[in-house]
Order: sequence, then C-alpha cells, then structure tokens
Amino acid sequence: MNKHFIPFLCCCILLLMVSCIDDIKPNFDSSLLTGKWQEGTLYERYKSDGTGYTWDVADDVQESEAQPFTWTLEYDELTQIHEMEMGGVVPKTYTVTTLNNSAFVYHDNYGVTHSFVKVVE
Repeated sequence: MNKHFIPFLCCCILLLMVSCIDDIKPNFDSSLLTGKWQEGTLYERYKSDGTGYTWDVADDVQESEAQPFTWTLEYDELTQIHEMEMGGVVPKTYTVTTLNNSAFVYHDNYGVTHSFVKVVE
C-alpha cells in the first residue's frame, strides 16, 4: 500500500499547487498611479490621497469641469467610485494589466481596454 500512496500523495500536492496558480494576482504599486494620464482625448488624474477626476476634451470638458471620483488599487483591482452631479455614486471596477512610470492599462469585465500614457507636466 505504501508504494501506491506516495505517488498518489505527490499527484495531489501537484494538483493543489497548479490550482492555486490562478489565485496569484499581480500586486501593483499604487504610488505609480499618482499623476495625469491620457488616452486620446480622455484624461484621468489620480491624487495620492485616493481622489481623482476624469474628463474628455472631445466632449468639450476641461480639467476644471472634470467628474470627481475616489479610487483604490488592491493588487490588480482598480475601483473608482464616481460622484454624480445630481447625487449618488457609480462604482466602476477594472483589472490593471500594466502600471509603470509611463504606461497604465486596464480593462473592465466587458472587454473594454484603456491604454493611458503619463502626461509630463
């Protein structure tokens, strides 16, 4: 019985390890998010205090008129809580795939990807 138990145990451990691989999430440094980011005519600004705002110059909206939000970044999950002008909030959750000093890429659960570059001010 021992000669069959050891290979069985090894297989179980291997399967357990492989099943946990998908649970490992990248841990992005939230301090890299601070600053102004641009994707075409769309801009997002993230402040180190967890607040930010977004605007689109194609809609004739300037930074001074931007929509405010609060944000958190935990591992690869970015959550923005948008504050609506008429009251209420709209939560939005994204998966970050790239975040470094010059590039910021995230996507939503519907397959929409946003690729931003950092704006040097």
